[in-house]
Amino acid sequence: MNTFGRIFRLTIFGESHGAGVGVTIDGCPAGIDLSVDDFLADLERRKPGAKGTTPRKEDDLPEIISGHFRGHTTGAPITILFRNKNVRSGDYDNLVKTPRPGHSDFVAWKRFGGFNDHRGGGHFSGRLTLALVAAGVLAKKLIAGVKIQAKLIEAGGKKDIEKALSEALDKGDSVGGLVECVANNIPLGWGEPFFDPVESLISHLVFAVPAIKGVEFGSGFHAAAMKGSDHNDPILDDTGKTATNNAGGITGGLTNGNQLVYRVAVKPTSSIGVKQKTYSIESQKVETLEVKGRHDACIALRVPVVIEAVTAIALADLKMMFERTKT
Repeated sequence: MNTFGRIFRLTIFGESHGAGVGVTIDGCPAGIDLSVDDFLADLERRKPGAKGTTPRKEDDLPEIISGHFRGHTTGAPITILFRNKNVRSGDYDNLVKTPRPGHSDFVAWKRFGGFNDHRGGGHFSGRLTLALVAAGVLAKKLIAGVKIQAKLIEAGGKKDIEKALSEALDKGDSVGGLVECVANNIPLGWGEPFFDPVESLISHLVFAVPAIKGVEFGSGFHAAAMKGSDHNDPILDDTGKTATNNAGGITGGLTNGNQLVYRVAVKPTSSIGVKQKTYSIESQKVETLEVKGRHDACIALRVPVVIEAVTAIALADLKMMFERTKT
């Protein structure tokens, strides 16, 4: 399915080289200030242009086509559309017969019987993160006061991101990265135990972002090597403030009043300049694949703003669920 959320619900649609991509958001209260200008800063951060990113350039200007009137949300479903203009679909013709290793090409062809739109990855493309960023802009308005910031802290296993990029570009290869997200000023008590804990809802959305391979909160996998006496976070006062934050701001599935901290692992882009071996659907043999088109050498460079967006979306839904239980 292409829908997420209990109360603040979003549905994404579109394909990379189709007419456009977008999102419909339901459950947003009426009266929220909203204009096209509100989206521009985050959309600009997601755009390519930096070293190691794709040369494909799109306007990425949002069209708010429903649920918006006189500068405010109306309470009706909000649909935001981004039109695709700068496409070169011919670059993907050979991928129908020879799917890229590590990409969705093969499984999409199998799952949908060859009827899927393969151009630019179709509905599996990272281009659909535009929809997530747009929804995140609105979600941030609903959790005003909560400050979310994500940044790339490693690329290709190196703290020196520039060096990792240069090495990959020189070889026509790609590299992954590690993105850390921090959120401050989250009230204590958001979340539900077991099936809707904060980690679960955030992780659900994080894994909707193409190329994400892992998530860890607080001390993460390092916790497996720690003792309880080291990992436990001593509570200092009635606000829930703790001396350490190995829990990453979440205890028992609920926000605990401390800083939310988590990291995501982003895999290397599958489309690379290096020749690869792959199964040919046409010949039913393993052949050599040369990928054409415009691709990111390090997609992780453009992921931080998307991670901020999905964090805001999950927190907005959690906030609304929390408020409903209080009424």
